[in-house]
Amino acid sequence: MLDATITHWLARLREGDPDALDRILPLVYEELRSLARAQLRREDAGHTLGATALVHEAYLRLADREKLSPADRRHFFAIAAQAMRRVLVDHARGRKRVKRGSGRLAVPLDEVQEFISDEAADELLALDEALDRLAQANPRAAHVVEYRFFAGLTLDETAAILGVSMKTVQRDWLLAHAWLRREIGLAGPPVI
Repeated sequence: MLDATITHWLARLREGDPDALDRILPLVYEELRSLARAQLRREDAGHTLGATALVHEAYLRLADREKLSPADRRHFFAIAAQAMRRVLVDHARGRKRVKRGSGRLAVPLDEVQEFISDEAADELLALDEALDRLAQANPRAAHVVEYRFFAGLTLDETAAILGVSMKTVQRDWLLAHAWLRREIGLAGPPVI
């Protein structure tokens, strides 16, 4: 019954119903929080955003979009994961701006530990910039990275969203991982 309700509201969202996103959120809220927790586990331990705040910030970004047309539930979560990525990247950029002195308040160095580390902010920004460059060169491979890494989708789910075979997704994943490793120095084999 819940899946049918979500499917109904996703269809209404594609049709441009302004209330559809508000109806979907309570139905998928816990799944979005799980997705947010998974993304935050990849961040520094001292990150100032929590899963709830990340979901709420991502929701605000989704609500601000002119048109939101997810094909299905998996695609909706992929879009939500992308919005969460943007929130984390903007948060890292803000942290770097404050560090460079654009903030008005001086913070004693011993209190800075609670914020995202410089290294983690640099890594996230480097990954974001590299993904943007990859999207220019190979948009599908960039989507594979977003869906697999940020949305936590399986190979099958990613293939279904993109409308390609699982083998194509595997090739794109390996290509993207090698490309990103070269661009920003990622270490280790891809997790498939």
